[in-house]
Amino acid sequence: MNDPLLIEQAAYYRARAPEYDDWWQRTGRFDRGPEATGRWRAEVAQVEADLLRAGLTGDVLELACGTGWWTERLARTAARLTCIDGSPETIDINRRRLSAAGLALPRYEVADLFEWTPSASFDAVFFSFWLSHVPADRFDWFWAMVAAALRPGGRAYLIDSLPDRTSKARDHRMPVTEGLEERRLNDGRTFRIVKVFRRPADLAEQLQRLGWQTSFAQTPTYFVFGQASPPTDAGAG
Repeated sequence: MNDPLLIEQAAYYRARAPEYDDWWQRTGRFDRGPEATGRWRAEVAQVEADLLRAGLTGDVLELACGTGWWTERLARTAARLTCIDGSPETIDINRRRLSAAGLALPRYEVADLFEWTPSASFDAVFFSFWLSHVPADRFDWFWAMVAAALRPGGRAYLIDSLPDRTSKARDHRMPVTEGLEERRLNDGRTFRIVKVFRRPADLAEQLQRLGWQTSFAQTPTYFVFGQASPPTDAGAG
């Protein structure tokens, strides 16, 4: 990978690994008060319920698995789970989380997802809070890669962010340049990352142009989520 922005983004997520769950648990700089926290947790529960209904079973691939909040849920329904992330630091946290929960460990792989290609096929591909870090000019490529990882009849399931200031740390600002954000760590270091917000209708339109069938929804404030199935002539076969 020779894109300076993507290199900086990868460095940010490696450095952020020990504090990543502050965002998810709404602690520290991400604590926006009880009302916002209650809304966040209610919307997380809404997405969790939809994922459970989706029933991702069989061979499941998780891209950008992170610290394992969703990995733990996938591990309860998948027969076999493969998890890929570019940060060995987050994979270590992921592994510890699943071990503490008494769950069978997935097969883990450290890989740059902008250079990774699937060597096996899966019944489902899952990714959370990753698509928004894929630049607009790599959108088609990314979904072709997902299609290549799916068996015939397979599907993708995604969760991602909606733009809302209370989702961010108190010292983060909403993007001033479309598709680009500056992020700050607890120690004050700053990094630039890709952040492309895609609402359900826009995402569906983009994917339907590529031949995918889609079913996306959003929570009131924070999340977009849902499923997509590739064109019948796509996939690993």
